Amino acid sequence: MTKVISLVVFVLMIGSANAQSTIRTELKRGDLIGKDMDVVVTVLEVPPGEAIARHIHPGEEVVYVLQGATLELPDGTQRPLPTGAAIINAREVPHAGFKVGGDTSLKMLNVHIVDKGKPMTEFVK
Repeated sequence: MTKVISLVVFVLMIGSANAQSTIRTELKRGDLIGKDMDVVVTVLEVPPGEAIARHIHPGEEVVYVLQGATLELPDGTQRPLPTGAAIINAREVPHAGFKVGGDTSLKMLNVHIVDKGKPMTEFVK
């Protein structure tokens, strides 16, 4: 797993290889738990008007917002989720349950550290 995490960090650093100097900004830090885990890196893009249903994961999820958007919450209020925000979702804790509002898609880089062999997402009410 250390090799996978090192590879992810290396790939992310390549994107800034042409910069004058390298800057690393720590966004979130959390404890890694358990053995027999998978590390899954995804990019999620949700267009305006689409929803992300409330759900849980069998492990930890780290999110970095690549392109922010306005979230429409179940109570009808709106909340901005800005570009550059970082989120850590804990194991088995329900999250999401919102619709993307406005005219901008929400785009996020997600890193899941989840139990091997289990479905990555389980929807909840």
